[in-house]
Amino acid sequence: MNTEKKYPDEKPSHSLLNLVFNVIIPAIILTKFSTHSYLGPSKGVIVALSFPITYGLYDLVKNKRWNYISILGVTSVLLTGGLALFKFNAIWFAVKVAAIPLVIAVIILISMRTKYSILEKLILNPKLFDIELINRSIESNHAQDYSKKLFTRATLFIALSFLLSATLNFILAIVILKSPVDTPEFNNELGKMTALSFPVIMIPSIIAMVLTFWYLIRGLKKATGLSVENMMKVHK
Repeated sequence: MNTEKKYPDEKPSHSLLNLVFNVIIPAIILTKFSTHSYLGPSKGVIVALSFPITYGLYDLVKNKRWNYISILGVTSVLLTGGLALFKFNAIWFAVKVAAIPLVIAVIILISMRTKYSILEKLILNPKLFDIELINRSIESNHAQDYSKKLFTRATLFIALSFLLSATLNFILAIVILKSPVDTPEFNNELGKMTALSFPVIMIPSIIAMVLTFWYLIRGLKKATGLSVENMMKVHK
């Protein structure tokens, strides 16, 4: 852990709005309004994808800084729209949905080699934990090597959870997407896949985050000799 890291203040993410604009509305449009009686297959895809793209751009303009998760989401949406509008084979949709968590896993692994560890930023939030005290305690106990191994293993565990999500998403797409592209049936299947891919990614990630948090806290107690209460600012 590095006491010199700077953590900029971050605005809280609007999780409900993210879910509504990126998952719920597109899924409803694709499954219910993409028939020939309503929008039709092509227009249905365009209208469905306009919601996450618009929200992603709005989030970027409002926060006035790059949000890499939003960029990844908008990229995913644009790829889905491009594949659908140009009538690519369904196998490419499977590749696309697997590629997103795979890219996240790679980013997490790369962050291990930089001073901006995603794992530390996600779990050991400096607003909750006394990072300087933890670092001093690790140094005074000569536990730097142990601490480094601890964070390496925890980071690998999180990355593996996203690799699992990639595999599950690929299987999900292969199982669900059966109809020809640019048909109401395919859009209905695409809507189901959109709705199901969110929990397929999130559930393993949340479980992995909770287990990693428990693993890190247990390891840090050993490395620092501090109790959880002493490590956390909220109890001071």
